[in-house]
Amino acid sequence: MSHRPFPGRRSVLRGSLAASAALSLPTALGAAPAFARSGRPGAAWGVQTGDVTCDSGLVWVRSDRPARMIVETSATESFRTPRRWHGPLLGSGTDFTGTTRLRGLPSGEQIHYRVLLADPDDPRRTGEPVTGTFRTASLKRRDGVRFVWSGDLAGQGWGINPEFGGYTIYNAMAALDPDFFLCSGDNIYADGPISETVTLPDGRTWRNITTEEKSKVAETLGEFRGNFRYNLLDENLRAFNARVPSVIQWDDHEVTNNWYPGEVLTDARYTEKRVDVLAARARRAFSEYYPISTLRRPDGRVYRVQRHGPLLDVFVLDMRTYRNANSPGTQPVDAQGILGREQLEWLKRELSRSRAVWKVIASDMPLGLVVPDGTDIEAVAQGDPGKPLGRELQIAELLRHIKHRRITGTVWLTADVHHTSAQHYQPSKAAFTDFEPFWEFVSGPLNAGAFPASALDATFGPERVFVKAPATANVSPAGGYQFFGEVDIDGGSGELTVRLREQDGTVLYTKVLQPGRVGQ
Repeated sequence: MSHRPFPGRRSVLRGSLAASAALSLPTALGAAPAFARSGRPGAAWGVQTGDVTCDSGLVWVRSDRPARMIVETSATESFRTPRRWHGPLLGSGTDFTGTTRLRGLPSGEQIHYRVLLADPDDPRRTGEPVTGTFRTASLKRRDGVRFVWSGDLAGQGWGINPEFGGYTIYNAMAALDPDFFLCSGDNIYADGPISETVTLPDGRTWRNITTEEKSKVAETLGEFRGNFRYNLLDENLRAFNARVPSVIQWDDHEVTNNWYPGEVLTDARYTEKRVDVLAARARRAFSEYYPISTLRRPDGRVYRVQRHGPLLDVFVLDMRTYRNANSPGTQPVDAQGILGREQLEWLKRELSRSRAVWKVIASDMPLGLVVPDGTDIEAVAQGDPGKPLGRELQIAELLRHIKHRRITGTVWLTADVHHTSAQHYQPSKAAFTDFEPFWEFVSGPLNAGAFPASALDATFGPERVFVKAPATANVSPAGGYQFFGEVDIDGGSGELTVRLREQDGTVLYTKVLQPGRVGQ
């Protein structure tokens, strides 16, 4: 592997980053910031970077009171000759969060940064700097690319358990020194309250950190914000955020389970039944708590392409915002599908334009795995092994486009189903045959209930070559079955290696794919 090492990076993490991750949190555990003027602004929720490219990146922070965000960057951890970036004024309108875009950065280099929070009335009064580091994408193919992916955090009532070590999976991911982390959705469970204790099947007790906002389903903007703050109470996640940039997408639990536009809930836990109202509040909180470049555009969309040098483009999909209503999925015509027409045309166009060796399609839902919503279908496959119907029609159109445009190096990554598996889709085994073979890899959850393997739909001919899943539903993190995946692209050969890993980093399955092929 020709992935270039950066020997100074881990020494930084053992020092200043460990210190910043250990900052004491507000005693109210995520309550609204105090407005006392006697102290200086603090950033107990840590820092994050996101959507990092060859020459740019976004830095995020949250203050405990009104403050001016200032970012300083340096080529070394000494910050002897820092470059200063003046960010926004952080206030109640954004829940005291803010993001600063860094431009003109050197490619393929380690960037050290620190965030200062200044008193708006006295800029000389700044809080303790919070430090982080990230690596910009390299323009040199030989440097290679490595990243990790997973999804599903604090689901099914399994929250931050200090006795369990908290979200320890982030330590295993950080140990691989990835260029970035792709989170495939369900970053929070806004519909999943967290209770103080849960009795495990063996009689032991799982003990959660709890907050007021996590005591019920999220309905108000403040409750959605509190769900995002909850995860930042975990020191493992804060330390990870300070050293690994993220590429974030969303799925259903950022709003409510299996939602679609126009839905009216029948769930008795909700007083606000209109999903469109809940989704608008959730999107605002989502945009406040993650550094995502496209959310600051006029259209405020989640879907986008992240270019990571000559080896990799990541196509981040949004299978939630533009979908039609969940149904049995048997309609012979379905123009809207799961992506919506505009997003589908964008994806086809951007895949055709891409010159990257590998084109990772980051899908928040699997293609050939049946994900039910009662008697309806939540994902794409509906269990009928015949010709494409319903949302499958849109996927068939995309697969046909990839084949006929001779688009090479496509790989699908997803989470959502709370187990890990690898599927090879083959036209020779499919009802729909006008496509080239391709791979889909599933990982997750990060810290949530684990579930048995989903059934396969034969329309696109998937063969499950590996799976690890429990036999029973909602197995706790203490019972295992927490997963993440790693993608390693060699700068010399261009080979892409996928490793499916357990919570502690143990490799379960490895697949090496060759570059330059339409399909695999």
